[in-house]
Amino acid sequence: MILVMMLAPLVLGVGPAYADAKAKDGKVGLSVKGRGLRVDRVGGAMDGHGTGVRARLITYTPEGYRSELTGWRDATPVTAALTKLSTVGWRWKGGREFADGTRLCIEFNLVQGEPCAVVHQ
Repeated sequence: MILVMMLAPLVLGVGPAYADAKAKDGKVGLSVKGRGLRVDRVGGAMDGHGTGVRARLITYTPEGYRSELTGWRDATPVTAALTKLSTVGWRWKGGREFADGTRLCIEFNLVQGEPCAVVHQ
């Protein structure tokens, strides 16, 4: 009986939906935390320090339309042993819901790279 209950979601294609994801593109990394189509936290990091480092979140709808989700936010320089990063984060109280298949991306003003995470059920 327990085995049947464990296999049912796999056979039926139904299972828990997660918005959690990690992505990296060049020197830029993205981390998304949430559940289902609701995102609670987004964090980003860029390798290295610099003056005037800023980041913003971009979305791409399932149809391919691009929009700026947030404005530019100043990054915080972080040093851990020999690693130097510039980090930035967003937290939405109660979460923020997105359409199934939306790509949530981050871009920094000083480096190339735009890692994306797909929010899906």
